[in-house]
Amino acid sequence: MVRVAIMGATGAVGQEILKTLEERRFPCDSLKLLASQRSEGKKFPFRGRLLEVEVLKKTSFKDVDIVLASAGASVSIEFAPYAVKAGAVVIDNTSAFRMKEDVPLVVPEVNPEDCKWHKGIIANPNCSTIQMVVALKPIQDTAGIKRLVITTFQSVSGTGTEAIEELLTQTAEILEGEPITRKVYPHQIAFNCLPHIDSFLENGYTKEEMKMVNETRKILHAPDMAITATTVRVPVIRCHSESINVETKKKITVKQAREIIAKAPGCVLVDDPSKNEYPLPIYSAGRDETYVGRIREDDSIPNGLNMWIVSDNLRKGAALNAVQIAEVLIEKKWLKAK
Repeated sequence: MVRVAIMGATGAVGQEILKTLEERRFPCDSLKLLASQRSEGKKFPFRGRLLEVEVLKKTSFKDVDIVLASAGASVSIEFAPYAVKAGAVVIDNTSAFRMKEDVPLVVPEVNPEDCKWHKGIIANPNCSTIQMVVALKPIQDTAGIKRLVITTFQSVSGTGTEAIEELLTQTAEILEGEPITRKVYPHQIAFNCLPHIDSFLENGYTKEEMKMVNETRKILHAPDMAITATTVRVPVIRCHSESINVETKKKITVKQAREIIAKAPGCVLVDDPSKNEYPLPIYSAGRDETYVGRIREDDSIPNGLNMWIVSDNLRKGAALNAVQIAEVLIEKKWLKAK
């Protein structure tokens, strides 16, 4: 049994982590809920009792083995070192440490062995990256991957609870003929698509797009893989969808791709166009799996495949992946930093 703390326990991902720990019967004998001062005293149910939120402090990590952190990058940068100094392993769900050379970036179905060399911090990848590499890992192992062309259709919950409220409010305002209220996004999100996630960089790409490029290379141990991405925010509350074009090093048929994805850990094949069966956000919400379908050959190149990937960004894209990393650490007895 281990002692766990959730840093950012009252946020959307923090609440999903709490739910996931209970659903998976995670072996913890104590659990701390840590958040900002404005959440102090709030109570949340866990295993038949109410846990009270404590204010996050530098001294919050005494007698804690694992910290599941999802309170924002600046908070992680400030507090993670104190957790590590106190002897805890931080599994961080922000962008703070993902591209640090000495920090493993882990998706348990893809590169669990990277957990072994942690120095007190393990990074949880970006939500859109996680679901993609879960589906790509069996392709990489079978045929190798030369190039990826990525287009994402990401839900507003990836931005947070205020974005969900904005989508619902704007939808009601439009239907009622009222003026649009806009606070979170630079443009209306209801009945619209925004090809803009995170800030723009000098190269014309957004940070979100470059996260997918750089994180995928790190997770798949493929620093030279050719990758390009376009990320789009869409008026969906929960679950990210992705159109992925894969150019493989060896030829792989649609039949082979379907067979290996159907057997791959964490993947569910939903691919019968004749019956209108393909992955959809409305059926993926609240589920742990990554759903893959619309697999077809790219006839414009010799070794090309197209596929459609959908997963719950708050579950596998955040909370579940973090909890699975913790499970790997416990199972392999890798809690102690190298």
